[in-house]
Amino acid sequence: PSFIADTLRSLAGDRGVIVNAANLLMNPADGLRAINEADQLASFEFAATYSSQGLRNVLQGIEPGMTELQAARLMGINGLPQCCHPMLSAGKRAPYGLPSPRLDVIKRGDPITMAYGIHGSLNARAGFLVEYAAELPRGIQDYVEKLVAPYFCAVVDWYEMVGIGVPGGALWQAVHERIGDPSFGVSLNPGHLIHIDEWMHSPVFSRSDIRLKSGMALQVDIIPATGTDYFTTNIEDGIALADEALREEIAARYPEAWRRIEARRAFMTDVLGIRLKSEVLPFSNIPAFLPPFWLSRNTAMAVARR
Repeated sequence: PSFIADTLRSLAGDRGVIVNAANLLMNPADGLRAINEADQLASFEFAATYSSQGLRNVLQGIEPGMTELQAARLMGINGLPQCCHPMLSAGKRAPYGLPSPRLDVIKRGDPITMAYGIHGSLNARAGFLVEYAAELPRGIQDYVEKLVAPYFCAVVDWYEMVGIGVPGGALWQAVHERIGDPSFGVSLNPGHLIHIDEWMHSPVFSRSDIRLKSGMALQVDIIPATGTDYFTTNIEDGIALADEALREEIAARYPEAWRRIEARRAFMTDVLGIRLKSEVLPFSNIPAFLPPFWLSRNTAMAVARR
């Protein structure tokens, strides 16, 4: 906050020099908080396991006629320290993305979005509370073909490209080659670093030459804000990058977390068809799981063929 810096300047006087040293901690290339050790990554994995399972519970249990607050209770929010306010909104408020739940009744056919994060994690999803495309308004019954499918292709490209030594600009380019047209409305960085705060910094921007490193905790966070009746679709989940030595340390010291990571990698590869590099460790219990229609339980996007 400026008032703190202003106070320091007044105390230092004319001969003093007050320097912004945030880069020591937050620089996305080599800041002290950009690279994490095994203990910190294990803490983030626990956080992401809990918050992503909360969203999974909503996807499995939400029904028309619930209030937003009733649906949000399925997240299991229990007092763990949050990195941002919990979000769940349907109907007319959903396009804003950020509202907290209230007593509004969720109706069949509503657009809906949700997010839940605790220190070290944030998970988000968006879609429509329907079972089939035919339940959507006539003008957007091609929702999957026009928006969700190209979006999912961009997410797949992101996951298959991310890795140690990859420049952040390559991730930006991969996403924008798929959904860079202004009609998709992707304006925020398509991926960023995470720590106990939800968005620490981002090495992912156009022409970025910042190379990703072992120990980084990253979010796949690609948000299409169409501003149309097509609403949006959304995946936000966390991963870590870990070289062989760091992977061995996590596996040895945190075997339960490692078993979850291996199960998620198997799901993404064998079920969704996403080819991950060995250093990519998924932290979400719904990794790359993107259901366009929330009443079609366990139906989600996947790679059909190469």
